[in-house]
Amino acid sequence: MTAAQLQADGVELDFRTEVPLSDLSQTGIRQLRKWLDDANVRLAAVTYPTRRGYDVAAELDRRLQGTCQAMQIAAKLGARVLVGRICDDLPADDDPRCEVLQQSLELLAREGNRLGARFAIETSDFEPSELAALLGKFSEGTLATAVHPGKITAAGHDVHQALEQLSDSIAYVTAGDSIREFGTGKSVAVELGRGSVDWPAVMAQLDAQGYQGWATIDGSGTNDPETFFGNAVSYLRSLSGF
Repeated sequence: MTAAQLQADGVELDFRTEVPLSDLSQTGIRQLRKWLDDANVRLAAVTYPTRRGYDVAAELDRRLQGTCQAMQIAAKLGARVLVGRICDDLPADDDPRCEVLQQSLELLAREGNRLGARFAIETSDFEPSELAALLGKFSEGTLATAVHPGKITAAGHDVHQALEQLSDSIAYVTAGDSIREFGTGKSVAVELGRGSVDWPAVMAQLDAQGYQGWATIDGSGTNDPETFFGNAVSYLRSLSGF
C-alpha cells in the first residue's frame, strides 16, 4: 500500500520511529526524497515525539538539538511544519516549569522560522484558551498549532470555539474522529466522518478562517489501514476546502 495508490497528496513522517534521524545522513535524505518523488507525494509535515516535554530540564539540550535537526531535515525535504507535543500539561505562570517551557519554545520558534519549518504545538487535550494564552506570549507568527479536532472533542472541548481561539496560529490539521464508548465513557477511534466531530462544519470553519494547509489522517487504532485510509481520503476529498 502506498500513499499514491490511495490518491493522497502527501504524507506525515515520524522522525523518531518511522524514519529515525540517525538514518538521515545526506545519502538517507536523498533516498527519502527519491521515495517521495517516486510515490508522487509531498512531505506534508514531520513529527518528532520526545519522551519528555520541553518543560523538563533534564536532558533538555539533547531534546532541543534533536528537534532542531528534525526541523532542518524537514525543510530540506519541503515540509514547512514540525509537529511536537510540548508537555503533559501546561504549567501555571508561577510554576518553575513555565520558564523552562517558554525558553524552549522561544528557541524552537526562532529556529523554525530561520529554517523554514515552523514548530507547531500539538493541541492534544490542552484547554484551547490556555494554549492561546501561551501563544500570546510570543511574537505573532513565530509559533504555530497543529489542531486535532478529534482529540479536542474527545477531551470535552468545543471544537468550533477552539478553532476560533487558535485561528491565527493554525498551521496544520490532523483529521481523526472518535466516539464515547457506552458504559466506560472512553474515547474510541472510528472512521473519519462516523464519530462525534462534525467534519463538514469543521472544514467550512477552517476555510472561512483562511486555512490553506494540509489535513492528514490519524490512523491510530485501526486494524485495516488500507481500508481506513482509503475511506478517509475519499471522505476528505468529498468536503470542500481540501
